[in-house]
Order: sequence, then C-alpha cells, then structure tokens
Amino acid sequence: MLTETLRLLAVKDAAGKKSGSRKFHYICILKILAMSIHDLEKQFQGKIDTEIKIEPKDWMPEAYRKTNIRQISQHAHSEIVGMLPEGNWITRAPSLKRKAILLAKVQDEAGHGLYLYSAAETLGMSRDEMIADLHSGKAKYSSIFNYPTLTWADMGAIGWLVDGAAIMNQVMLCRTSYGPYARAMVRICKEESFHQRQGFESLLVLSKGTDEQKAMCQDAINRWWWPSLMMFGPKDSESTNSDQSMKWKIKRKTNDELRQNFVDMIAEQVKVLGMTLPDPDLKWNEERGHYDFGQINWDEFWNVVKGNGPCNKQRLEARRKAHENGKWVREAAMAHAAKQKLKSQSKAA
Repeated sequence: MLTETLRLLAVKDAAGKKSGSRKFHYICILKILAMSIHDLEKQFQGKIDTEIKIEPKDWMPEAYRKTNIRQISQHAHSEIVGMLPEGNWITRAPSLKRKAILLAKVQDEAGHGLYLYSAAETLGMSRDEMIADLHSGKAKYSSIFNYPTLTWADMGAIGWLVDGAAIMNQVMLCRTSYGPYARAMVRICKEESFHQRQGFESLLVLSKGTDEQKAMCQDAINRWWWPSLMMFGPKDSESTNSDQSMKWKIKRKTNDELRQNFVDMIAEQVKVLGMTLPDPDLKWNEERGHYDFGQINWDEFWNVVKGNGPCNKQRLEARRKAHENGKWVREAAMAHAAKQKLKSQSKAA
C-alpha cells in the first residue's frame, strides 16, 4: 500500500508543476520502486566490491543494517565498560604522572564510546535503546572486561595486550564498508595505538625494577595473555557471522587471522621486556612463517560470554548505577537545549 501511494505521488508530482528539488526527489523514488530487491542488492554489493562506502541514506539490506548495529553498539559498549577496570586504579596510581596518564586514557575510552554510539545511531537505533539493551544483558561487550585488575601492573598489561589486540582488529575497521563507522575508527585507532605504547612503556619500567616489580609484571602478563587471545572471538569454524561480514567488507580478516597476527607481534615484543608468555607450546614455525601457540580454553570464553565471568555482574551493576546517577545531568542538558532552542526561535520571529 505504501509503495503504491509513493508511486502515485511520484507520478503526479513529476508530471505537475512542483519545485525542481521535489520533482527530482519523486523521480528518484520512481527509480527505486522500479528496481527489484535483487537489483538493489546487486547494486549494493557492487559498491562494496569497488570500495565505495555505504552511507546512512543509501539503500542497504536489512541484515547489513542489523549486523552493523550489533557490531558498532557492541564496540561502543566495550569502550564504556572498558573504563571500569582501569578507572579502579586512578586513585591508587603510584605517581602523579601515572595518574594523569591513566585519567587521560580513561577519558579517551569514554570519547570512543560516544563516537561509536553516534555512528550506530545513523542506522536508526537510538542511544537509549542501545544502552537499555546493554543494561538488560541483551547486548554484549568484549569478554576481556570481565576480568579483575589486581595490581598496578595490570594497567600496563591492559594497555599492551588488550589495547594491542583491539588495535589489531580496529586498524582493519578503518576500511570497513560502512562510512560513519570507518571514519570514527580513524581517530580511535590513533589514540588506541598510543595507549598500547604507553602500556608497554609502563611494563618496561617494571621489568627493569626490583624483583618484586618484575614478578608483578610477569604475573599480570600471565593473567591477561589468554583472555587477550579470546578478544578476537570464537575460532572461524564456530563464528556464525564472519563469512557474511567478510563479503560485505564489514571486516577484512577472520578471527583466526587476526589472532595469529597478534601472537606473532606479541611473541617478539615480550622479548624486549625480558618476560615470557604463559604458553609452553609457543614456538616459531619456519614452514608456516608464524608462531604456533597452545589451545585456547574455549569453555572459559563461552562461560564469560554467557555472563558467568569473574566480574560480569559487577561490571553491569556499575554501569546501571552510573547511568541512573547521571540521569539528572542528562535531564539538565536537555532542559538547557530546549531553552536555547526557544530563545533562537524567539529571535528569529
């Protein structure tokens, strides 16, 4: 019924004496209506194959829209929830310098979350809906943030390993097919790469310190290594979304490819620290040109994803509480915006 109404309006206005812009608008509607879904999908895939970005007003398959909403909102949630493990150490940083660095980093993560929520909103889902899904447990965030930060060395391990794993995935996303997501990732990647270098530098200082500091550094690496490998998601054979996401160029490499690249990078960097990775099976494979590494505990991964990790409940409760406590700020901001709008309208009148 709606399609037929649009068609009749388009014919009427295109034939009549309507303004040029409106006439052009309805002609466009006619052209779209004349195309079959198959034609639209073919045109859509053609754009992707030729590296033309998909923009919010472009036609897109509903599955593409939903996949991007799921991925971008999950990424945004991860940035926001990811503030909690590190924020826990701001008041206990060992020096003013380290406190300032950590404050700046946590603020960066908040900004990343806002960029990504904005990108997801261009696909038709409101920020309130996304946050409600997070608080209800319907939406997921990265499993890595459900582990506790037990010592100061964890701040370095998170920067080096967790942000390092994130960068491995996010550099690829700067070329993702959805325009707003790709553009948001450019700035995010610049800041995340700095976070990784800062984390490595923090561990490097500890690795050259006292025996106790060296032991603390090694302990943090031991605890964060395997969860960092899990950040790339399930192995390819169990990843239900990878094939379609690769076809649509939402992602450019598979989970296992990214995980392997990460292992190859960290296995060399850890030598500079004079530390080791907690994997007796880690060794260079000359024939493959990559490091071989041990079996990931997938039972642990899925247990955390399902909400049964060490800190799942605490993380969600902290987010719900922060959201509720900040309600008055949001209401005040909205009231101020409404007041300013009325002032502008009065002046215009």
